Amino acid sequence: MSTPERLIEATRELLWERGYVGTSPKAIQQQAGAGQGSMYHHFTGKQDLALAAIRRTAEEIRARAEGQLNGPGSAYARISAYLLLERDVLRGCPIGRLTMDPEVISDDELRAPVDTILDQLRERLEEVVEEGQQHGEFAAGLVPSQIAALIAATLQGGYVLARAAGSTAAFDAAVRGLLALLAPPAPHEA
Repeated sequence: MSTPERLIEATRELLWERGYVGTSPKAIQQQAGAGQGSMYHHFTGKQDLALAAIRRTAEEIRARAEGQLNGPGSAYARISAYLLLERDVLRGCPIGRLTMDPEVISDDELRAPVDTILDQLRERLEEVVEEGQQHGEFAAGLVPSQIAALIAATLQGGYVLARAAGSTAAFDAAVRGLLALLAPPAPHEA
C-alpha cells in the first residue's frame, strides 16, 4: 500500500474510533507508519487528509448500500438486505459518528461529504419505497421520503442504543421491528 493510502486508511480508522478532534496528526503518522514529511508531502494538513478519509468512507458506505438496494428481488427484500447487512454495530456508524463531532459539523468542507452520503442514502431508499408502492408491496398512503428517513433514523438510533448498552441486541431489535412494520401483508386465502 502506498504512503498516501496508508495515511488515508489510518485516518479513516482513527476518525471512526476517536472522531476528528481526537485524531492528531501524530497518531495518524504512527498508525500509518509514515513520517511527518510524508504526510505533509501528500496532504496539506489534517483537514485535507480527513477530507480524503471521509470521502473514502462515504463512498464505501454508498457502494455497500447500492449493492443491496440495486440488487435483485422485491423492494421489501432489497430494503431488508440493506438493513440486515453485516455491520460493526458496537463501533457505530463511521459517518454517523462524525455528525456528533463539532469540528466536522462546523466546517463546511468536512461536513459536505457527510451531508451528501446521508442525502444519497435517503434519496435511494425513497426511490426503492416508491418502487415498492408501484408494485403494490407498500401501502399507497405511505410517504416515501418519511419511510426513507425512518430507515436512516432506525439505523443511526440503533447504533446509539447498541453502543450505550454494549450489546447489539438493541440494534437488532430496532431493525427487526422496522422490518415487521414494513412487511407486505400476507395474501389472504379464499
